[in-house]
Amino acid sequence: MPTGFARPTFFFHRRYPQALLVVFAAVFLLFAIRPLDVFDFWLENMIVLPFVALLVVSRRRFPLSNISYTLILTYLVIHEVGAHYKYDVPIDWESLGSERDHYDRLVHFSFGLFMAYPIREMFHRLARTRGLWSYYLPLDVTLSFSAVYEIIEWAATLVVSREAGLNFVGAQGDEWDAIKDMGLAGLGALITMTTTMVIAYRNNPRFRDEFKSSFQPELDEPMGEVLLERWRREKGP
Repeated sequence: MPTGFARPTFFFHRRYPQALLVVFAAVFLLFAIRPLDVFDFWLENMIVLPFVALLVVSRRRFPLSNISYTLILTYLVIHEVGAHYKYDVPIDWESLGSERDHYDRLVHFSFGLFMAYPIREMFHRLARTRGLWSYYLPLDVTLSFSAVYEIIEWAATLVVSREAGLNFVGAQGDEWDAIKDMGLAGLGALITMTTTMVIAYRNNPRFRDEFKSSFQPELDEPMGEVLLERWRREKGP
């Protein structure tokens, strides 16, 4: 460690994730008080709360890095602000040269920007992705999650109620709203993965070898019918 470098000890403390959980609980309770639309607030959190519970339950067996937990908390705080105000956050968008409330777009962009790295960590540790694929697949999955969320929004207009669904979607009359939301999520993930790759390039002495090895197949034979035939032989008559 370079001389004079002050290591932020609390950030490396094992109780740091617990502190983040307390912060999230405080933020959630704060914005759960008298939201603009109570039903819409809980609808917006129907995925968030189970997700946070999963992070808590999996902490002992599969702890994420403190960086990932911090990024996740940042996104969740941005989301809770939007849920409280029914994504009509009191920001003077007209002074910024827009007649549209862009907070929902900010949340979609933030999803890609802050969640791509935790997704990469899970890929790297569970699927052992390396090189190019450790940067591309998080971007791909971010876009997939974003698409699934747009489908959930569409389903809400059909299952819950048209009015609640339209509030949930928040398209504000833009027929390309879903496409733009997914595009912004992808852009956020692209920025994060590009930044992550640059940091790895400058600090990881094995970066080039890992990048090259990612183009070398793990299996020598094709899959498809070749793999089916091998399974048939192994299974026997």
